[in-house]
Amino acid sequence: METLNPHQIMVLFFSLGILLGTARILGEIAQRLHQPSILGELIAGVILGPTILGNIAPGASEFLFPLQGPNAIALETIATLAIGLFLLVAGMEVDLSTVWKQGKTGFTVGLASIAVPFFIVLTAALIIPEALGRHADADAMIFALFLAIAMSISALPIIAKTLIDMDLYRSDLGMVVISAAIFNDIVGWIIFAIILGLMGEASGNHTPVMLTIILTLVFIAAMLTVGRWLIHRILPFIQAYTRWPAGELSFALVLGLLGAAFTEWIGIHAILGAFIMGVAIGDSSHLRERSRVIIGDFISFIFAPVFFASIGLKVNFAAHFDLRLVLAILVVTFVGKLAGGTTGAWWGKMSFRESWVVGFAMVSVGAMGIIVGIIALEAGVIREQLFVALVIMAIVTSMLSGPGMRLILRPEKKLRLLDLLSPKLFLPELRSASRREVIYEMADAAGNVAGLDPQALGDAVWERENVMSTGIGKGVALPHARIEKLKKSMVVMGISRLGIDFDAPDGKIAHVIFLVLTPVDAPDEQLAITSELSRLFRDPAMLDNIVQTRSYTDFIALLHAPTPLETNNVANKKS
Repeated sequence: METLNPHQIMVLFFSLGILLGTARILGEIAQRLHQPSILGELIAGVILGPTILGNIAPGASEFLFPLQGPNAIALETIATLAIGLFLLVAGMEVDLSTVWKQGKTGFTVGLASIAVPFFIVLTAALIIPEALGRHADADAMIFALFLAIAMSISALPIIAKTLIDMDLYRSDLGMVVISAAIFNDIVGWIIFAIILGLMGEASGNHTPVMLTIILTLVFIAAMLTVGRWLIHRILPFIQAYTRWPAGELSFALVLGLLGAAFTEWIGIHAILGAFIMGVAIGDSSHLRERSRVIIGDFISFIFAPVFFASIGLKVNFAAHFDLRLVLAILVVTFVGKLAGGTTGAWWGKMSFRESWVVGFAMVSVGAMGIIVGIIALEAGVIREQLFVALVIMAIVTSMLSGPGMRLILRPEKKLRLLDLLSPKLFLPELRSASRREVIYEMADAAGNVAGLDPQALGDAVWERENVMSTGIGKGVALPHARIEKLKKSMVVMGISRLGIDFDAPDGKIAHVIFLVLTPVDAPDEQLAITSELSRLFRDPAMLDNIVQTRSYTDFIALLHAPTPLETNNVANKKS
């Protein structure tokens, strides 16, 4: 049996350590600059690959990252495993119930955000293929279909991270965007699976293309119905008889690897199987939120950086940079994605302002476009110039998404928490012990002040809570709803000494709960209120200070007092 010799093993571990370490450092720097970590990880590969290190010190580049031989195969194998696991995590972030609960709005945004850019790019690729980078040997239809899906798919992980950073993830607008991105992801990968089947036929794959496509669709349908049901039934057994979180982690990874193996066997890339398995696993309500975070962190901080950094090892970005092609790809993608998301939101009866926010949110192509591009590059459908343009497009669209949303959401008038609270809406000793009970208890106080039916208010908030839990972490929850007949926004604040489980991402129970009620015709106010409340608790000491308050006067005094973070900032400026 042929194996790596001791020297090759040493080089493999050394090169992996250098690659992962550089990718993590630059990824952290990118996040501190409010950019997606994938930007830093890609730059790490560019620095260590033929673009920079290969030019400065070709011997060192060949020693660390050879393009041929056992070490090259070993590194490529690890990168393939990494991309499969990354798609497993991406699939686990898909919550199918969110799509159904959002109803027409989420569906229209999801459909338009993929259909509009898909047909714009498809038409352009068929009419002016050379301007979009098609080489003479590429099949015209396969090239056009590939380019259309690469430029219309959305990056669910980056969209979710952008919404979290902006404190919008669990808002109504955030849920519309997430449900649309989920729909976009699933439909996009199904279409891509069909394109992969066509690519396999064109490259002489032994499996007939129709059989490959049929097996793929059967696999997807089975896993999202019967498979999802079985996983939901098995998870409680895993949790009862294995140690946490090892049992759930192992269960998810095993299923992801088996799904990847199956789709690779039928002639479709392994990543589709891993993604669909992730969807089936992540859709189970038995999977703890904390388990999702642990699995996601484990893969996102270890395997994903290795994969994205390895992309820079494959291509010389400087030698294959074509400015005109980059601009053409970027403009077509940005216009198509923005038009699709905005049109879908407008079609779903969202306000003019919200529609533009949704449009910018859906602009992000991110990692998904890069993954589609690397597969097409390896299959010979595209050349290096177009691949470089796609990578730049994916990064730039992800960078533009958040700033565009912030610019549109800049409030015309500043809402202050103090203007929305009152002594009658301050509940220092909540009696309830469950999420449902506390929502109705707080709705009772709101109804008495607003002159509305407390039961109807509680029903509206509870219905919204069932779409997605509103625990934002750090011991805080923000249940909310838009209420008809409500004349002005109001906030009810309650303190629970024992704590209530609002299924927060960090697993902490909520001790401070804000019930946010806004008029139906004032969607911007809900975003402004939830954003201000989220910013209030960025200081870790704020929660403990609020829990210790016993009166409305104490709470108001606490809001007026400078936080430790503000005090430190002032002291630093003076020094």
